[in-house]
Amino acid sequence: MKAEFTAIIEAAPEGGYWAICPEVPGANGQGETIEESKNSLRQAIELILEDRRADILRGLPDDVIQEKVQIG
Repeated sequence: MKAEFTAIIEAAPEGGYWAICPEVPGANGQGETIEESKNSLRQAIELILEDRRADILRGLPDDVIQEKVQIG
């Protein structure tokens, strides 16, 4: 899946950086550099979305229709 998300990055008081994504509640990352915090956030977003998708698809009837939609 390819999409763009917003990364809000700020310096952490103890050093390094924290990052959150307002579009994906619960997604956050941290790292010593801005790039590390963005990579950590990217991994968190991927894991959360994969988990949500698997949770929703679990137990659906066999005749359910699944199609892709694009935004933007």
